[in-house]
Amino acid sequence: MDKISGYKDRAVESLTGKWGNAAIATLVFGLIYGGIPATFSFIFHSTNSCQMRFNEFGNIIQIALLPIAWGFEIMFLRNIRKEEKELDLGEMFEGFKDYVRILLTNLLRGVYTLLWMLLLIIPGFIKAYSYSMTNYILKDEPDLKYNSAIEKSMAMMEGHKMDLFLLDLSMIGWAILSVITCGIGFLFLTPYNMTAHAHFYEDLKAEEQQNIAE
Repeated sequence: MDKISGYKDRAVESLTGKWGNAAIATLVFGLIYGGIPATFSFIFHSTNSCQMRFNEFGNIIQIALLPIAWGFEIMFLRNIRKEEKELDLGEMFEGFKDYVRILLTNLLRGVYTLLWMLLLIIPGFIKAYSYSMTNYILKDEPDLKYNSAIEKSMAMMEGHKMDLFLLDLSMIGWAILSVITCGIGFLFLTPYNMTAHAHFYEDLKAEEQQNIAE
């Protein structure tokens, strides 16, 4: 595994010449994944009962759009693998080609995380990191789904959850700056973080293959 600085340097290198497209992709993703559910959540609020009904509908829409979140994450994995010369926004919609597997696996992952959070915040937080490689696994292993993909993520992250947490923690300064800039900074921080995560997964995968070979 690489050092934190190594992952950040590799992320910058992978995004060189692509920051503009990455920011646009992040904006489009935010408008779709956050904007559409929010629109339905607030469109009618004349009565409390109506508002509650549309809040629930907004949540359902966001769940239905989980494959777009998958596609957004995988777009940066494909970028570091140099599968495409440029970031292609159309890749965000690739998850709809395997909609049921991706949707149900991520829904199950979310339920597990929520249940752990209801018990205690810290165990839930730890589990969220355990499950963090699930989407990459869904990409690389089309036959895996549901618990199998989640369990493989847990196995890959064994002994590495703190490493990924510290990588995320190292970006807190950029997150504060993004808040100060009224969220504009997140258009660049999100691709930066996603790309660093993708490199982290590639190293985990290489480590796994090396352990199997031994």
